Amino acid sequence: MEWVEVTGSTVDVAVEAAMAELGLESVDQAEVEVIDEGKAGFLGVGSRPAIVKVSRKPRKRNRRSRRGAKGSSNTGQQKKTPEKKTPEKKTNGRGSGSKNGKGSRPSNKKKPVENRKNGSSKERRTMDDKATTEPKRDKPETSIEDQAKVAEDFLSGLLKSFGLEGDIQTRIEDDVLYLDVVGEQTEALVGPKGATMYSVLELTRTTVQRHTFGAPRMRIDIAGYGARRREALTIYTGKLVEQVKESGGEAMLEPMNAADRKVIHDAAAAFEGVKTYSEGEDPRRAVVISSTGDVKSD
Repeated sequence: MEWVEVTGSTVDVAVEAAMAELGLESVDQAEVEVIDEGKAGFLGVGSRPAIVKVSRKPRKRNRRSRRGAKGSSNTGQQKKTPEKKTPEKKTNGRGSGSKNGKGSRPSNKKKPVENRKNGSSKERRTMDDKATTEPKRDKPETSIEDQAKVAEDFLSGLLKSFGLEGDIQTRIEDDVLYLDVVGEQTEALVGPKGATMYSVLELTRTTVQRHTFGAPRMRIDIAGYGARRREALTIYTGKLVEQVKESGGEAMLEPMNAADRKVIHDAAAAFEGVKTYSEGEDPRRAVVISSTGDVKSD
């Protein structure tokens, strides 16, 4: 087999697989042609494998010329002339170059550096004085409207990079920035139980923080998933509350993220005779609905 065409998650992975198939031990023995570099995508969306074509390099024959062989033999036969050793002068065990046979010792005296030390200390004092006298520059304040524009531009670019069609709608209520990503194709950014959607929210929050030195409280909804999720959790909470009130015990829900836990707390607060608290550590933190007869703290 002289060449193979292999696909892989990256170019390096594909090259290694091709070398294993050709029985090559080093990349120097192969000729690599990258057909497609592939694309990693975002959270698994829009990814494309890499494609490479790897062939075996022809082996080179080492031929030595006659002249080279003769030259090498002649050079090998040449005798090395012994180096003449210069006689050493007797010093009677003492260093030479000084009177009474005593050797001269290098002086270890250092040049004075008082001026440099004094100068550096003066520079430090002047720099410290400047630091104390100059007023501190506060970071520029950015309005929540400008932060909403940054978030909208980021989400629009995200949809464009994935080749998805959709619109970004922003609104501000009680100093909370709400981001609504609408469009049928945008459901690809939701993920199982909204995992991808909340990752997009964290990326958006980080982008706003870097561009505006801070970020407001933000909520995101993609393809209406957030609204449907809140409605389903509210109905589910109502059913659990009725069961807890009848049995007088408590019920623990499955682990949820902070946004879903807040929906459970708010929905249960509308009923009398029950209370809620959270238990466990993220990402395994869950809500517990308990009757008012059981006293437990969050």
